[in-house]
Amino acid sequence: MKMLFSILLTGAAFLSAEAQSDKEEYPEYTGKDLGLTYTPQQSSFRIWAPTASKVQLKLYAQPLGGTATQTINLKKAEQGSWTATLDGDHLGEYYTFSIKYKGDWLDEVPDPYAKAVGTNGKRGMIIDLAATNPPGWDKDVAPVLKSPNDAILYELHVRDASIDPSSGILHKGKFLGLTETGTRNRQGQLSGLDHLVELGVTHIHLLPVFDFNSVDESDTVKKQYNWGYDPLNFNTPEGSYATDAADGRVRIKEFKQLVKAFHDKGLSVVMDVVYNHTGLTERSNFNQLVPGYYYRHKPDGSFSDATACGNETASEKAMMRKFILESVLYWVNEYHVDGFRFDLMGVHDIETMNLISRELHKIKPGILLYGEGWTAGASPLPDSLRALKKNAAQLDRIAVFSDDIRDGLKGSVFEHADKGFVSNKPEMEESIKFGIVASCPHPQVDYSKVNYSKAPYAAGPWSTITYVECHDNHTLFDKLAISATTATAAERIEMQKLALTIVLTSQGIPFLHAGTEFLRGKKGVENSYKSPDSINAIDWNLKTINRDYYKYLFQLTRLRKAHPAFRMQTAEQIKDHIEFFNSGMKGVIGYKINGAAVGDNWKEIQLWFNGTNEEKTIPASLIGGTQSALLNNRIVMPVKMEKLVLKAFSCAILYKD
Repeated sequence: MKMLFSILLTGAAFLSAEAQSDKEEYPEYTGKDLGLTYTPQQSSFRIWAPTASKVQLKLYAQPLGGTATQTINLKKAEQGSWTATLDGDHLGEYYTFSIKYKGDWLDEVPDPYAKAVGTNGKRGMIIDLAATNPPGWDKDVAPVLKSPNDAILYELHVRDASIDPSSGILHKGKFLGLTETGTRNRQGQLSGLDHLVELGVTHIHLLPVFDFNSVDESDTVKKQYNWGYDPLNFNTPEGSYATDAADGRVRIKEFKQLVKAFHDKGLSVVMDVVYNHTGLTERSNFNQLVPGYYYRHKPDGSFSDATACGNETASEKAMMRKFILESVLYWVNEYHVDGFRFDLMGVHDIETMNLISRELHKIKPGILLYGEGWTAGASPLPDSLRALKKNAAQLDRIAVFSDDIRDGLKGSVFEHADKGFVSNKPEMEESIKFGIVASCPHPQVDYSKVNYSKAPYAAGPWSTITYVECHDNHTLFDKLAISATTATAAERIEMQKLALTIVLTSQGIPFLHAGTEFLRGKKGVENSYKSPDSINAIDWNLKTINRDYYKYLFQLTRLRKAHPAFRMQTAEQIKDHIEFFNSGMKGVIGYKINGAAVGDNWKEIQLWFNGTNEEKTIPASLIGGTQSALLNNRIVMPVKMEKLVLKAFSCAILYKD
């Protein structure tokens, strides 16, 4: 207790000193009008630049190149802001700001609040947002999410989804590609949007769709690729995913069309957001307008780098906190998005994250919020104040990814040859049990044997994202090929079935990586963030090639949706109504769920997982009187069970009704 109090005092002292310094030099602007306010009669601008001695606004007729048509000096206003108002209708013009700081004029940039930009995001654009709404936008209705545990997440990259010829999609690599219906692969099976509906997932988690820095939007011929974790303009969609990157209105309208198309099909949209760092550091929009303020720094004044991307933003500072909050509110209000995944959320402070959650839940009660509860390096902000996995119970309706079950299932992502439970690595049972109960307290989990977390950290099952793979690191298919080298190809498919069965039947919020439903690989490439389409594109022919496997995953999503026993609502329910069997067999996990207690029509459910390369016989005394629903990685007709023989790398689901 004394040590904890000391840590809290240290953290409080850190924030107190920082806050006092900031208030003196960087007064907080409390208004809601930063950026551009447009009407046909006038365009009003307000930026926050408290350390500038002068600020200029320049207007241009085009998104790149040319000379300014007008230069306007902004007037210093309250709370560190600067303002200018242009009379008349300036619709369609482009603009930049530059400040004079310590005697030097810094780069021309759009302000951080820019809602529309032209090619490569170098200039803001004056637009009428109402004119970007697609037909029926005012009647757009998002699917209702009653509980976070009802979600099945599916992580997808916009370009990956459609760029391959096998997609059958016309607008390849674009937002509009994911609005198309009736698309099929070469063998006639559904692809794209219709496939997502058919698969049975509920939320499409889109890798970054805000304007990022790495793709040159002016070159429409050269094939370019990036995941997009290098933010440039946070409040406008990425131009390379639009049919016209020069006209800021087009990218806005087309992303809205995507959201509406998903909603019309009963799918929700989650944005992958990267507020923890900027793609540029010294020359970022933030830093060119208020040098140094928006970032954390080391004692020597250099940029701190907990993100391994050159910088880390300072969410605890008033104007950075304000920016993140107003940005997510904008995406929900203007674009109707249904959730956010926060990249390297462990960089952000808990207070900011909880403020975001409270304000978002006010306007969209069913919004889904989750993030990575870790960083990529050390931060000057104390651990006790940050949204780390170990602090998950302090987060308000925000989930964290469970790397415990991820690596427990397939092996460490940092050690390529490492195996996991599904590939016959011994002593992984407790890590899997920890994942099954969604990181919640359970008397039958031996925390000393869990791979990473030595104590439960979740306040409830909604606190945990249960997964085995994502865009980072190897796909599950590739990881098994690299680590389980003595297994046959057929055995590795059974391993993948076993892994995803555990994910989709465990408590918490399940998360799938695009293409895992038909054994997608990336030719062994681990970090494909800028690899070509030949590595990243989804090959929709795999859906036909691996048809039986796809059918199995298709049935698993329906099984989860049909049974509330896999979607318990509280940590107490998990503790009281899940009981693990002591079978005495290494590499085997068995447990039962009291389905009746949570309103399931299966009154008792048994799940058995065999991660070994040997057949295992489960004692009749444990399973007598049950019926089969899934046997040896195959959905089966109900049959009365008196004994259970589990094949290598397989699972079974039994029940009593």
